[in-house]
Amino acid sequence: MTKEEILLSKHLKDLAESAWQKGIAVFSDFLNLNEQNVYHSLSNSLSYIHSELFGGYDFAERQMAGFFPDGFEAGISSAFPIRAVSIRPQNSKFAEDLSHRDYLGALMNLGIDRSTTGDIVLTEDKAIVFCEDTMAGFICENLTRVRHTSVVCGTQDMSDLEYQPETQKVCGTVASIRLDSLMALAFRESRSSLTGMIADGRVFVNGKRITSNAFRLKEGDIISVRGLGRFRYAEEGSGTRKGRLFVRLEKYI
Repeated sequence: MTKEEILLSKHLKDLAESAWQKGIAVFSDFLNLNEQNVYHSLSNSLSYIHSELFGGYDFAERQMAGFFPDGFEAGISSAFPIRAVSIRPQNSKFAEDLSHRDYLGALMNLGIDRSTTGDIVLTEDKAIVFCEDTMAGFICENLTRVRHTSVVCGTQDMSDLEYQPETQKVCGTVASIRLDSLMALAFRESRSSLTGMIADGRVFVNGKRITSNAFRLKEGDIISVRGLGRFRYAEEGSGTRKGRLFVRLEKYI
């Protein structure tokens, strides 16, 4: 582990111990995929307490780790200190075509630490930033421009938020439900060209780094590949006469 990963490992253990001793729910900042992999590597040492990852909506990439004492009665997902901030052009007629990078850059220019913000998702008429609840007011008060476009911000009630990431259905046949086989289908690449990415640690399944191209996937697994994107292994169908398996994937776009 790197020095940063060792420090994060200790921090997560401290959070778990604090939740256990004080009998309260305790949360980390937002974790990226590398940091989620550290969390998953601690599963044995944290088995004495219930913990979960959540990023504000199903299938979020950046997620917080929450640690919950025995008998915690509130809804687990609703307990996470996450708020959603909507960002809309002040005048859509004169708005630029803004990208994820544009919104992220505008937030970083406010001096915000990336660990306090989760995913930034784009819809037809706005962007939604998932952030720690303590940051929502600051963003709404200070973010007035993204590139050259004037914007207005407002918080959304998480219980009313019905965001679902947009996906593209990818169907095909594979020889087996191996990681490299499904990646080749999802990204239309050869298996040999993807082997190096897996070995280099650029592939994560449900936030856990996988370095074996023969790793077998389960229905519902989320596969994230740095530089290529994400997809979900949705369904395994019947076999073909040649012994191949029909599968359906959902690729995030």
